[in-house]
Amino acid sequence: MLTLYGIYRSRATRNIWLLAELGASYRFVPVIQGYRLADPAAKDAPLNTTSPAFLAISPAGAVPVLDDDGFVLSESLAINLYLARKFGGALAPSDAQEDARMQQWAFYGVSAIEGPALEISYAYARGEDAAEAGRAVIAAAAQKLQRPFKVLEAYLAKSPHMVGDRFTVADINMAEMVRYAQAHMALMDAFPALKGWLAACQARPAFKAMWEKRATEPA
Repeated sequence: MLTLYGIYRSRATRNIWLLAELGASYRFVPVIQGYRLADPAAKDAPLNTTSPAFLAISPAGAVPVLDDDGFVLSESLAINLYLARKFGGALAPSDAQEDARMQQWAFYGVSAIEGPALEISYAYARGEDAAEAGRAVIAAAAQKLQRPFKVLEAYLAKSPHMVGDRFTVADINMAEMVRYAQAHMALMDAFPALKGWLAACQARPAFKAMWEKRATEPA
């Protein structure tokens, strides 16, 4: 049976979203990031990324982690690509070229988009947009996203999906990275095709179900 370790306020969201799209059965084991706890080593501390029990599963000490009957895999994007191939269907690559394209977009997203997008997400979450210094951090991160967002804008202006003519795991992976910049409305408004594509992805029932559960999880 599939077991996913993590929490909703982590990159596990992209795995949870995909699993819902697939209609797959799995066991979810909550594992909180150690840095969010006052004393992650306390006897009454919940299972966390510094817990010996979790480190025995994932020496990297990071969530999410997937256990597929003894096959243990970390890194959320790799997990999603694996799950898509495992279950097949419309969300998975139909041939070697689609498989390569899905990997290409995943690598591009994590190398060019996720870092600065996360800077924007953290700044807004901390309320730093209300101060000049925080706005400067957001502006600098937004500037880093100009080039990759232009790439996505040009691509999505011609195609409604990241790969092929259908919604796939590639859309989930990229949407979950672009989402981190979503709070910066001025940036998103400058890329209407990208903004519209993200809205369409997030309108899917599986995303909404995941997001509703994430909202109930302590920040």
